[in-house]
Amino acid sequence: MDRYTELKSFVLVAEKGSFAAAAQAERVTPVVMGRRLDSLEGRLGVKLMHRSTRGLHLTDLGEQFLDQARQFLKEFDELESTISAGRNQVRGHLVVSAPAAFGRRHVAPLGQVFQTLYPELKLSFNLTDSVVDLVREGYDMSIRIGEVTDPNYVAVKLASNRRVVCGTPAYFERHGTPQSLEDLAQHNCLAFNLQGGQPRGWTFLKDGRLVAVKVSGNLDCNDGELLYNWVKQGLGIGWRSTWEIAGELKRGELITVLDEFAVPAYDIQAVYPQQRYLPAKVRFFIDYLKKIYNTPGYWER
Repeated sequence: MDRYTELKSFVLVAEKGSFAAAAQAERVTPVVMGRRLDSLEGRLGVKLMHRSTRGLHLTDLGEQFLDQARQFLKEFDELESTISAGRNQVRGHLVVSAPAAFGRRHVAPLGQVFQTLYPELKLSFNLTDSVVDLVREGYDMSIRIGEVTDPNYVAVKLASNRRVVCGTPAYFERHGTPQSLEDLAQHNCLAFNLQGGQPRGWTFLKDGRLVAVKVSGNLDCNDGELLYNWVKQGLGIGWRSTWEIAGELKRGELITVLDEFAVPAYDIQAVYPQQRYLPAKVRFFIDYLKKIYNTPGYWER
């Protein structure tokens, strides 16, 4: 039986002077109230209350216990109220991991604005393209792009995103437009090297299944922002996220090819460890990012 309920019932019976009155206040039967008191006395091994046809009388130990029980219940209720109120107070230290280029453009700047709304919050960012262990390395949350399969984490979609093959109009005028995945072998593909963590090549959806295509070019690196800049300069074609190139696509500075093979969902997600109570600092920051990311025209700036 719940010890808090037993304690609360004992105090209520003592204050009301009868099981019937206490039971009515608790909306249970007098029998239930009697069982609670029996359980409490049995666990403590002492008699707290004498019961007779004339009424209820606290024992000497019962009198002492009543004062302590009232104080305990008061402190417990105050603690619970404080914690409950704190669920909506954004304060403390929020530690966030995010992909390097994405974090520089779409997380850290928004975090600074978020902090002006909640000045009691301290923010720390780790911008890395490596997948970090949130629990072991002490992160409250991370931003990830693509599928999250770890069952120990909760993933919340922040915005839609796709990975597409793109290049400048001038590049395609000079080298032609690839019509099939096999045609990529004839193009200068600007890709991550092994240190950049993309050894399987570029991923596409063909005939209902995912396929990886090995590509090559005269430039590679381990930095996504550098690849993005090379593509914009017309040095080759790239496999880039729509979050990164939406503005260039709208202005016609880049165009996409092989769209029919693009992986449909490569979404931007907030990830945090499974936990019973999500801190307000994490919950509010996720909601804030989601609101900004889904503002019409945000990605096309």
